[in-house]
Amino acid sequence: MKLIAFLIFFLFNVSTNPWHTDLEAAKMEAKNSGKFILLSFSGSDWCLPCMKLKKNVFEMEEFVEYASTSLVLVNADFPRLKANALSKEQVKKNEALAEKYNPYGKFPLTLLLDADGRIVKEWDGYTNFTAKEFINQVKLCL
Repeated sequence: MKLIAFLIFFLFNVSTNPWHTDLEAAKMEAKNSGKFILLSFSGSDWCLPCMKLKKNVFEMEEFVEYASTSLVLVNADFPRLKANALSKEQVKKNEALAEKYNPYGKFPLTLLLDADGRIVKEWDGYTNFTAKEFINQVKLCL
C-alpha cells in the first residue's frame, strides 16, 4: 500500500513540475505561447541561497500561478552530491548553458530571456525578496 501511495505521489509531482531542463525546447514553447523564459542556475544540494530562492520564491503558489501563464521555466542545476547526479547528457546541456549565460559561475543566477534567448534582465544572487516582489520585478521587464 505504501508503495502505491509513493508511486502516485511521485507521478503527480513529476507531471506537475513546471521546470524544463532543455532551453531549446523552452524557446520553442516561448515562441509558440508568447511567453518569456526564466532561466535559473542553481546548486540544488550545496548552494544555500539557491535553496532559499527555490523555497521562498519559485515554490510559492503565487509564483507558480503567475509563471504558468507568463513564463517558461528552465532550471540548469549543478548538484555536487553523487546521489543527485544528473545524466551525462543533462550535464553537457547545463554546462553549455553556463558557458553562454553564466561564464563566471554565479549561484544563484536567474535570467529573464526573450523567446530568442536574449537576456532581458539578470538577478545575481538572492536577497530575501518575496515571490510577490520577484513577480513585480519580472512584470517591469515585460
